[in-house]
Amino acid sequence: MSIKAATGSIVDLESLKALVAPQSAKIVGDRVAKEGSVRLLPGAKRKRGSSLRQVCASLMANIGTINTGMAFGFPAVAIPQLEEPNNGFMTIDKYQASWIASLSSMTTPFGCLLSGYLMDAIGRKRTLIITQIPAIAGWLLIANATTLEMIYVGRMLVGLGSGMVGAPARVYTGEATQPHLRGTLAAVASVGVSLGVLNEYALGALLIPWKTIALISSLVPALALICAFLIPETPSFLVSSGKIEKSKKSLSKLRGPTCDVDLEAAELQNFARKNNIHKPSVKEVLRGVLQPSAYWPYFILALYFLIYQFSGVNPITFYAVQIFQDSGAKMDKHLATVLTGVVRLIFTVVSAGLLRRCGKRPLTFLSSIGCGVTMLVLGTYMYYRSALQEGEAPQYTWIPVTALLLFTVASVMGYLVVPWVMIGEVYPTQVRGVMGGLTTCTAHFSIFLVVKTYPILQDLVSNHGAFWLYGTVSLLGTFFFYFYLPETKGRSLQDIEDYFSGKTDTLKKPKPQNMPAVISVPKGNALP
Repeated sequence: MSIKAATGSIVDLESLKALVAPQSAKIVGDRVAKEGSVRLLPGAKRKRGSSLRQVCASLMANIGTINTGMAFGFPAVAIPQLEEPNNGFMTIDKYQASWIASLSSMTTPFGCLLSGYLMDAIGRKRTLIITQIPAIAGWLLIANATTLEMIYVGRMLVGLGSGMVGAPARVYTGEATQPHLRGTLAAVASVGVSLGVLNEYALGALLIPWKTIALISSLVPALALICAFLIPETPSFLVSSGKIEKSKKSLSKLRGPTCDVDLEAAELQNFARKNNIHKPSVKEVLRGVLQPSAYWPYFILALYFLIYQFSGVNPITFYAVQIFQDSGAKMDKHLATVLTGVVRLIFTVVSAGLLRRCGKRPLTFLSSIGCGVTMLVLGTYMYYRSALQEGEAPQYTWIPVTALLLFTVASVMGYLVVPWVMIGEVYPTQVRGVMGGLTTCTAHFSIFLVVKTYPILQDLVSNHGAFWLYGTVSLLGTFFFYFYLPETKGRSLQDIEDYFSGKTDTLKKPKPQNMPAVISVPKGNALP
């Protein structure tokens, strides 16, 4: 039977019906796949792969990011122990404490640059394996330290490992997952960092000696090393290296048997041919770095990191115990610190889920405004507390605790997730490794700068002045984000690259059009 379509052409109904399996059909043998509300014929494969496989691969690739959080949280619990007299090691002053806090961030940028080169030279997987070695060595050196210099060197090695793991973990996740999962899974690294911070805070609250905490911390990069051996190399890197068959095998492992990996592999190859993607030479890398598609997103992310660091995020993280103590809050300083770590972890997970629904711009605005306001409130409280007469008890001590907890919530909703997620998706495939490393290098240099200068700011403008400065920077940053931060939610890596290279004018999805009916059936008639 045939009927007339809206265009006037004849459509064979039997051929049309053969394309879709009827809902009442009894399925025998090969199962029927579902793609949305459509039931495909037996043997057909989905375009989307197994979510479980992609989640597991992403989690295994990101275990090493927990080490970054532990590097951040360790000074908060170790420094108070080392500042106590008769601590069994040596009593340190605040400037030695600032070196313990900041030295890991000083070597992290070098780790970022090194991993950026290694990612494009030897691959994402092998780079993830190598990154764990300095981290393990650093923690073991701190655990066995007999001099302050050994702690310094250990912190530098831990920082080197932290810098090396950031970019490959995020780039691996960006390349190994499909667009519908990428936004959420790319935030796993930020969850790992928050989990690492909480781990150190919790161990410190249990009054475990700092050497034992360092020994326990070495187990995390050791586990990450094992997991890095178990995951496949990313399909994008294999295609850029000309290893087409290996890329298909990698896709099969990451997507599962029900996914049409041949279709995705063909799309990767077509994109590689269209953009002349291959394993680049040093000259090609330099040329690629100087293209708008590379330097424009770098400019945006570099300023993003600088703004969010000078909003006070890591001074609060690195000096949490000291800040709670200085605020005059009646709550136990260790309990308050652990509570901050728990809040940070919970809302990092919440933020990871909201990324897919809300996008990156709204969450960034939430951070910039929320962090700005809470820092100004904390600074104002500290100002009035400093004006108290000697021996006069501070009032409303719930204010600094509440301000710090709300600051933590605001910071993780955008600042601690969004820019790290964007590292894995905004750069061209040809230089994604190098630019990812350069961006994380810039980010961690900003961390070193703000953590090292925090004690100096305390001396120059006092505690409340430092917090006022951080709050002002965050609020002013809102204007930069409004005008320059693009929204990448739901867009493919190819869409994002085309946007930054100038091939498209916007990343906004086109508005749906009202499509005409494909088939018009005469009134009173029904499909057989």
